[in-house]
Amino acid sequence: MTVTVRLFAILRERAGRDSVEIELPEGATVRDAFERLAAAPGLGELVERMPLRMAVNREYASDDTAIAPGDELAVIPPISGGAPGSEQPLDLGSPQGDQGLRVEGRTHASVTEEPLSAEELSRWVADPGAGAIVAFQGVTREVASLDYEAYREMAEERIAAILVECVERHGLLAAAAEHRVGRVARGEPGVIVAVSAGHREEAFAGAREAIDRIKAEAPLWKRELDAAGEGTWVPGEAAPEQEPSR
Repeated sequence: MTVTVRLFAILRERAGRDSVEIELPEGATVRDAFERLAAAPGLGELVERMPLRMAVNREYASDDTAIAPGDELAVIPPISGGAPGSEQPLDLGSPQGDQGLRVEGRTHASVTEEPLSAEELSRWVADPGAGAIVAFQGVTREVASLDYEAYREMAEERIAAILVECVERHGLLAAAAEHRVGRVARGEPGVIVAVSAGHREEAFAGAREAIDRIKAEAPLWKRELDAAGEGTWVPGEAAPEQEPSR
């Protein structure tokens, strides 16, 4: 069978394209796919030395995961980013906005090219029963700008799932997260998380878990750019070996 494997960040640059096609036998596994990728032009060295993960149908997979015809495959380099958005802006006045974003109950997740606003996200999570609203902003520092890249569809789904779990675990009233893609200038936020809860302990704990897990689990990458627009990919941490337990 012929399968297409999507590439991101340094893998995309080395291969000179955003996907490659490989031939696999019936019953092949993720391990077999990596062996074939190692022979692809420009990818051999990276496949050998980097802690890469495979996503199958937008979920992290183990080496033994079987691959079937029609599966969506993507190679995930070490993660160095984190959060959401859409081609169209969300109407933050209503928790039922669509525009292609995931909004489940009182959660909102988005990966976007548009500038982020902590004030808007805080208003979105506001609730009559809230005694505390906590908003976290991760901002660009020290370099002229950061350039974020994402496996966008999977990133939004993973962030949405994280927020749902944080709402359930910490008793939050609402949780929202947005992450930029593209160039983010120094001092501007690249990711924002906002949550509301009845008390500050739950709000702080929920916001902390949300941002920590987004940075560890969402397939996002960033490059540090100088004033001339030149830069290198920021080293990251290996993605989970398989989909984190719910």
